[in-house]
Amino acid sequence: MNYTTPILISFAVSVVLSPFVISALRRMKCSQTEREELKEHLKKQGTPTMGGLVIIAGIIVTCLWYGIREKNSDIWPILFMTAGFGTVGFLDDFLKVVLRRKDGLKAGPKMILEFLIAAVFIYYHIFIAKESTAMLIPFGGGKTLDVGFLTIPMMLFVILGTVNAVNFTDGLDGLNSSITLLVSVFFAVAALLLRPDIYPVIGAVIGALMGFLLFNVYPAKVFMGDTGSLALGGFVVSVAYMLRMPLFILIVGLVYVCEILSVMIQVPYFKITHGKRVFRMTPIHHHFELGGFTGKGEPWSETRVVAVFSIVTAVMCLIAYMAM
Repeated sequence: MNYTTPILISFAVSVVLSPFVISALRRMKCSQTEREELKEHLKKQGTPTMGGLVIIAGIIVTCLWYGIREKNSDIWPILFMTAGFGTVGFLDDFLKVVLRRKDGLKAGPKMILEFLIAAVFIYYHIFIAKESTAMLIPFGGGKTLDVGFLTIPMMLFVILGTVNAVNFTDGLDGLNSSITLLVSVFFAVAALLLRPDIYPVIGAVIGALMGFLLFNVYPAKVFMGDTGSLALGGFVVSVAYMLRMPLFILIVGLVYVCEILSVMIQVPYFKITHGKRVFRMTPIHHHFELGGFTGKGEPWSETRVVAVFSIVTAVMCLIAYMAM
């Protein structure tokens, strides 16, 4: 296998499609609505969203090439999770930015769709593909952990938690793209060492994100929307399970974990205390934009938040590599 080919194919698809997709999204007025509290973000009003379609297109084209031409069936479960959750994100975005329904896809139907996609993957993974459910333990020297009858509920929890954590990481120019690109590089290295058959789909994600970042870095010409962020969440968690590395998500995905925890802490605390906050705003990347934890904290620029979070992720990926 030429390890650069899936990256280059997906990169080319992403770069070529992006200008056409951005132009089409502008004509359809599929623009992002910014929160009024973030005054620096108000200038983003009108920037097209749903750019995740470009990422998904690059991944699908590359996977079809390898899946059909080389008869590689092991990449299909990952593609299913990526495209499946991407479809849920697309429905949410479409309702919000095209049909102008403020809340998009309601929480109930959205959770049901996510649950069904996760259930199909779990059933295939365990009962059809008969993949091992033993998880590699970080710093365990190759030792594994099998949670027995808790396997299915744990998989469901990890899948839904990871997908929504990656979704919460979206919100700044290039943030989710940069974080997930670094995580994907880690999984690419792990796949080459542990399971090269799934490398093509990981390479496809790397290439698609590299191409998308050309248009998504500050100042962004397009946002990925839930279409992209949910798709990337499905990718991250499915690859982790195919490599038997879901526990490693806690390391390489530290930023994802902090993002979703900040929301889980803030929402109930806000309700219980009738308006008090732990963080200035959640997800936590907005907290740093507004001055961080100290009373007179200096607000971080958007580019600084992205740079710091990316550096943290890069360091955690190196730690995870040591933990393999």
